[in-house]
Amino acid sequence: MPASDWSLHTQLQQDTIDIGDLPLCRVLVIKDAHYPWLLLVPRRAKAAEIIDLGEVEQAQLMTEISRVGRALKDVTNCDKLNIAALGNMVPQLHIHVIARRSSDVAWPRPVWGVMPPLAHDPEEVQSFIAELRRKIWLG
Repeated sequence: MPASDWSLHTQLQQDTIDIGDLPLCRVLVIKDAHYPWLLLVPRRAKAAEIIDLGEVEQAQLMTEISRVGRALKDVTNCDKLNIAALGNMVPQLHIHVIARRSSDVAWPRPVWGVMPPLAHDPEEVQSFIAELRRKIWLG
């Protein structure tokens, strides 16, 4: 299916801030200041699983996960990156890339459901996004 048939799931629209597009994925920031948390969403209609992508697209996805992960680690100086494609709540294929610190509120557990989302400070999140865009080569 062409990318033109693709649209971002409404839940992801509500929960994120758009950073920009890589060749395959839209890059988004989760609206939760507890964690530096990004999503990669392949712009392919009806993709729910990584195996729904062709082999070349799967390789491109790994390239983009690596690029975004390196940038996030560099920007945050985190202790660990968590990378996951769950999709239990939102069926559209999306990959979480979360910078974790041993001092964060959920450590060492997964981040889901530990704390209600914390709103970002508008200036801080824009600075974070600008730095990520430079590191990811989005502008």
